[in-house]
Amino acid sequence: MQPYALYGADERLVSLCGCASGCIPARVAAQHRTLYTLFTDSGEMEAEVSGKFRHEAAAPVEYPTVGDFVLIAPTTAAQSRAIIQRVLPRTSLFVRKAAGSNPYTQAIAANIDIAFVCMSLNENYNTGRLERYLAVAWDSGATPVVVLTKADLCPDMQTSLSQATSIAGGADVLLTAEGDASSTALLQTHLQPGVTAAFVGSSGVGKSTLINRLAGESAMEVSAIGLGGKGHHTTTHRQMLVLPGGGIVIDTPGMRELGVEAADLNRSFADIDELAAGCRFHDCTHTVEPGCAVLAALEAGELDARRLDNYYKIRKEAQHEHLSARSREAKKTNQMFGGKNAMKQSREAVKKRKHRT
Repeated sequence: MQPYALYGADERLVSLCGCASGCIPARVAAQHRTLYTLFTDSGEMEAEVSGKFRHEAAAPVEYPTVGDFVLIAPTTAAQSRAIIQRVLPRTSLFVRKAAGSNPYTQAIAANIDIAFVCMSLNENYNTGRLERYLAVAWDSGATPVVVLTKADLCPDMQTSLSQATSIAGGADVLLTAEGDASSTALLQTHLQPGVTAAFVGSSGVGKSTLINRLAGESAMEVSAIGLGGKGHHTTTHRQMLVLPGGGIVIDTPGMRELGVEAADLNRSFADIDELAAGCRFHDCTHTVEPGCAVLAALEAGELDARRLDNYYKIRKEAQHEHLSARSREAKKTNQMFGGKNAMKQSREAVKKRKHRT
């Protein structure tokens, strides 16, 4: 096994690295604005993207993010930083719409196998926010796992657990509590050697605390809950950590608001999708059309009005109403591979590698 496989590289990526003569494979472990920390076979090193990369990148989402596998030029003794030449095709990508009047797509973590969607069970527990995170997580290509933190602060844990389970759409739901060692064991069952997991969620839900438990040390800075049960920002930048057992975790800054750039509504709102199959019109928007099975279920009390309202909001925000299925797929291909040509090149590289072996 190649050493960098310890950082989560699968056979496909190993093949791509082998086809890139003169370049060295690495994985982005942390990002500080335009500078990156890389994991390489020879240890950690600082890096920046090449001038050619800056010139050719069409959007911020094409720049390296934590979890990305990259190719760097060989360094010399005179160089203080490595130069990133290329970002290898991504297997998954968790993105959000950045805040602001002219929001752009912001990459949160790449090449993750599991998205631990963390939600605190104190006063900040919010089912609508959980639905939003799950819609983005399902779309990312990773497998979401709901992690309900601070169960010891929950006034009605069973009700909250039941709500989260019904929303999760088949994803695992884990309960964690302060000082409960079994909580960490539940997370560890998902973190096999080579598996990469990103912890995502709002500020102060306890992501860094969970990672510290998994690592067995204070690897991430944590802070106490503020007045009113509100969490403080702790992690200020995305960073990766290799656990003693071989699992890989990415801690992400808390997000006060998750702007939806893309969402998998079929998975995150599977109940509504199933009802929609009974609508009279195949392009039913579930708003005013006659013969709408979704509206019929709402009127009959079989569908929660709050959940349907959130479905409408996320669908509109993700522009599902304005983009065809083909357009959404093309947009996702650009984010994951940098376009169809890059995707074809990566596939050809794998074929050539297999042919030589």
